[in-house]
Amino acid sequence: MNLRGIVAVSGRPGLYKLVGQNKGGYVLESLDAQKVKIVANITTTKLASLEDITIYGEDDDLKLVNVLASIAGAKGTVPDAKSDAKALKSFFEEVAPNHDQEKVYSSDMKKIITWYHLLKDLPLFTETPAAEAGETDGIKTEEKAEKKPKATPKPSNAKAPAKTSQPAKKASMTSKKGV
Repeated sequence: MNLRGIVAVSGRPGLYKLVGQNKGGYVLESLDAQKVKIVANITTTKLASLEDITIYGEDDDLKLVNVLASIAGAKGTVPDAKSDAKALKSFFEEVAPNHDQEKVYSSDMKKIITWYHLLKDLPLFTETPAAEAGETDGIKTEEKAEKKPKATPKPSNAKAPAKTSQPAKKASMTSKKGV
């Protein structure tokens, strides 16, 4: 599951793909069918990458990526986000058995299930993370670097290129009025 570049924006529903950044803010594209592009202000908007989000656990925090993967592999059907709280809690007991039941609220569960329904049809949901793919690419580039012929060293009697233009002369800053 490759969630690199997918963010949640504070104060806005849904998920967004980080397209770029300019001096005014982050350029984001919504993941829903409308594909709305927005510019989120750098100073006032908080972005949370889905790769970095964790869920409170009894012993250690659970990564959202792992929880989404276990939801995808769930035996039964995934409940709708508008289901009652009891159905959501029982589903989360099955999917994330080590989550802290006192700190993870039903609103958090609804948000995670909503995010799952947005992500499940996207091709990035089944991709491998970029870090794993980069490791295999890194090996290939090292092999290419070894095969590349090395440049021949310059002879010691080689001359430096001659300067064709002189540096600009310093302008005089005195005025005729004698200020």
